[in-house]
Amino acid sequence: MLAIRLPPEIENRPDALAKATGRTKTYYAREAILEHISDMEDLYLAEQRLVDIRAGNSQTVPLEEVMKRYGLEG
Repeated sequence: MLAIRLPPEIENRPDALAKATGRTKTYYAREAILEHISDMEDLYLAEQRLVDIRAGNSQTVPLEEVMKRYGLEG
């Protein structure tokens, strides 16, 4: 179970969409989450990696080295 508080200017949009299409607000909330959760996870992971790199807890690998390692040299 998930309860979500939305800003008033957003709260009315799922209501209007649900009424216009005959679907439920829950349907559209679920679709929005499914559509964007992977992007949010990727962004969070990238931000964490950047923090680790800046803190010296992780190192980068040059693109040329990665390409060489996996036989992708052109």
